[in-house]
Amino acid sequence: MNKIYYLFALSGGLLLSHVGFAQEKPFKYIDRANMNFSVKPGDDFSEYANGIWTKNNPIPPKETRWGAFNQLRDFNINAVKTILEDAQQNINKYPAGSPERRVAEFYTAAMDSIRIEKLGYEPIKPELAKIDAIQSKMEAINAVSRFKTEGLGSPLYGFYIGQDRKNVEKMVPQLGQGGTSLPDRDFYLKTDARSVKIQEAFKKYIATLFELAGTPAADAKANAETIYALEKSLASAQMGRVEMRDPYKTYNKFLWSDFQAKTPEINWNEQFKTLGVPTQDSILVSAPAFFAELSNILAKTSVETLKVYLKWNILKGSASYLSSPFVKASFAYSQVLSGQKVQTPRWQRMSSLTDGVIGELLGQLYVARYFKPEAKERMAELVANLRKAFEIRINNLDWMSDATKQKAKDKLHAFTPKIGYPDVWKKYEGLDISANSFYQNMRNAGAWSYKENVAQLNKPIDRTKWGMTPPTVNAYYSPVMNEIVFPAGILQFPFFAAEADDAINYGAIGAVIGHEMSHGFDDSGSQYDKDGTLRNWWTKEDLAKFKAKTAILGAQFDAYIVLDTIHVNGKLTMGENIGDLGGLNIAYEAFKMTKQGQSKKKIDGFTPDQRFFLSFAQVWRGSILPEALAQQIYTDPHSPGQYRVIGAPVNMDAWYKAFDIKPGDKLYKKPEDRLKIW
Repeated sequence: MNKIYYLFALSGGLLLSHVGFAQEKPFKYIDRANMNFSVKPGDDFSEYANGIWTKNNPIPPKETRWGAFNQLRDFNINAVKTILEDAQQNINKYPAGSPERRVAEFYTAAMDSIRIEKLGYEPIKPELAKIDAIQSKMEAINAVSRFKTEGLGSPLYGFYIGQDRKNVEKMVPQLGQGGTSLPDRDFYLKTDARSVKIQEAFKKYIATLFELAGTPAADAKANAETIYALEKSLASAQMGRVEMRDPYKTYNKFLWSDFQAKTPEINWNEQFKTLGVPTQDSILVSAPAFFAELSNILAKTSVETLKVYLKWNILKGSASYLSSPFVKASFAYSQVLSGQKVQTPRWQRMSSLTDGVIGELLGQLYVARYFKPEAKERMAELVANLRKAFEIRINNLDWMSDATKQKAKDKLHAFTPKIGYPDVWKKYEGLDISANSFYQNMRNAGAWSYKENVAQLNKPIDRTKWGMTPPTVNAYYSPVMNEIVFPAGILQFPFFAAEADDAINYGAIGAVIGHEMSHGFDDSGSQYDKDGTLRNWWTKEDLAKFKAKTAILGAQFDAYIVLDTIHVNGKLTMGENIGDLGGLNIAYEAFKMTKQGQSKKKIDGFTPDQRFFLSFAQVWRGSILPEALAQQIYTDPHSPGQYRVIGAPVNMDAWYKAFDIKPGDKLYKKPEDRLKIW
């Protein structure tokens, strides 16, 4: 699988500018009123930096977490709403096919609740009837492929066209494990009270959707048990998330005939014919054992069970786009998973959906209205400074040989930064959008996305493409592209403010830049070379030293208890923790090259170094519901925010000096125990 490493879980947040707040000037980038001075920074730096803010900002009922990212999202989604409503109100003024007209049509259909309520589940009746007409197992398996091409979902397994990680200039067909609906395989396999509660809610959800689509209650309940049993068997065959982080374990190239022999129950020639992909000499498979077991499962599964499973995939994939009983059922289930108290308003869900479906049409309007060109210029300068700082740190590493250092610097110099928005906008040519059919718009979008992906087969790599839309407050690193990407949405306070002092920007967006750079050198990204190729560039000795250091970092995070007996998973979060540790160190190195970084002048009572670390800390302030936290630990490669606040600083001498951290403080680590990787 071609991974992209994000700064924050995608369910996290989007954007805000400090100028959007009613405020007195001058604006305090570090506000003492948000800090808990009754706690020593060396005992709990997260509480010290953010305690009063957290106390005064409880989680709103419509959220599962609340913090800087969520505040940004709320501001941003309102900005997006303004764009969409303006376009909607002036829809007839815009020419057909223009970005304004198309986003207005999509949003109008999405907000037409009267029409949606009237239709009920009519939009999916033809598809349910097609499933009823299936008479053989081969027909059912062929329907799995048809679903993928027609925007109906992706049952049983994943399929896409992506870069060959050992030949990155080539786009090849790739298969990935799948077939399950719960957030992670472990949700099917665990027997603790929390997991059992989720399993029962899931079964209830399945039964409810079938009932809403006209299935008698007893049959609906039986369907739920059937689906759960099938998905549990698929979950048992899947690789775990930690194992999936290994790019070599998930790189398995098969000759076509060899792979077919391993999966006799699936006629891949027929599947690929339906998928619209010419038969290839070879194929990449992320989890071969899963597909071998999938073949065994299909051999034992009746056609009637497969038909029920296919119907379930239609129902779960469509529920959010149908009438309110379906939407309410989906939310009732998600409440058990996340703890969310009330449903997010429809306008907010549909604004986010518009961004998700046609984000580069919406993004053009967003950039024109909200993005300042000077932000891009300043960001480019910061990226350049962080790159210089990273090179200095590589040169000064005491555990790495000169040969490996040179390879690391070659990779660093080859990084491609993308800032703000794409140079070439996606036009969504061929995507039919109507102001009168929400469900059909979603079907069309799914089919269009699939067709766009398949069209990349045997084509040159498009290095202008983005994996995020411009309004997104996030960032990412792509190892196969060796690129670091920062959408326009993140270039705002508390991450970035052009008028702020350097300590603020280097502690926040500087740490983000460094974080994404460090992903190129984390436990997974470090296995790709400067060209994005999965290829070892380390000496044997240096690699052993690196793995020993990452094991220490893993143990540090394993020790953090977040809920009941639940610990942070140091192996699952390893890449992100390396990103934070490396990123903050690189940002600090760059900050010390600035005039402010070399001074001792206080602002609002804080030294430059204190402001740097406090700026970093306030980016990760926030709270999260217990249910959402438990889910995060099992599924999210990012550590919870409060542990990101402390995880990197406790390994930095500069933090100890800045806040006078002494032996006896709870977070104190002896100098010799402070971990330095990058």
